[in-house]
Amino acid sequence: MKTAWIFPGQGSQALGMIGDLAESALGQERLKIAERILGWSVLEKCQGDEETLSRTLYTQPCLFVVESILADLLQEKGHFPDLVAGHSLGEYSALYAARVFNFETGLNLVQNRSRLMDAAEGGKMAALMKFDRTSLETVVNQTENVVIANDNSAEQVVISGTPEAVDLVLGQVKVKRVMPLKVSGAFHSPLMENAAIQFQQILELVNFRSAKVPVISNVDPSNPTQDGEQLKKYLIQQMTSSVRWREIMLRLPDVGVEKAIEVGPGKVLTGLIKRTAPIELENISQLADIYNGSDDVKLQGSLIGVG
Repeated sequence: MKTAWIFPGQGSQALGMIGDLAESALGQERLKIAERILGWSVLEKCQGDEETLSRTLYTQPCLFVVESILADLLQEKGHFPDLVAGHSLGEYSALYAARVFNFETGLNLVQNRSRLMDAAEGGKMAALMKFDRTSLETVVNQTENVVIANDNSAEQVVISGTPEAVDLVLGQVKVKRVMPLKVSGAFHSPLMENAAIQFQQILELVNFRSAKVPVISNVDPSNPTQDGEQLKKYLIQQMTSSVRWREIMLRLPDVGVEKAIEVGPGKVLTGLIKRTAPIELENISQLADIYNGSDDVKLQGSLIGVG
């Protein structure tokens, strides 16, 4: 059975998500390395308060650490993906699982990314649920300084831009539900260009190996690739480009994927896939799922993709 591992991004974090991973030898080792690199404790942030964990500066490194530990424990048990993909920040975990870079390199990249995105100002993001897509796309295309930043599913997107532009779109489109997101920057929009330029300088110093398995990128879902240099280019573009998750979900069965395993906290990505693509689904979010099997796949919630 051809299997894809999918990794959630910012918005899927939850207090206690480190769970029993901190009890494993690998988990303890990675937490020590992470504290040395970050200068703060992932364990403490995951067990602290929700407001702190939800800050981009802490959310992204914490998610990467949790997801990379899960990926390594799965591979220790002899499980390997045929293909990987990740939602925004989750793409870094996917690249790690595909062995494009090692843990320390990945965490350093995520730390720099989170700092740049956390420092972004002057933007607004809002999630829209149940809307007329043609109408929304028309209004967005006719409005300056706003884009569809996260195309999560047929019924959910996130728009991103200046506060004025976002409010202008919301005033012209009929939407069943709107949820403003608690971010200061216009993530995944051209307004992140300055941050993207700074991050590109960091990325260009890092060697990307060829991926062990194909990666479906957020930037170009139509072309899964194992080419390290191409995957680096996709990451450079990702900060200012839309996360095309809806297209990634539709692409999975097209490339022969019969099962998707969400590796990370929550069940938001499998929940979206359940409504989009006819493939088998599983969730791995803790040590017990790996060693006892995860046969209770509860599909719930809705992803509010951020970064």
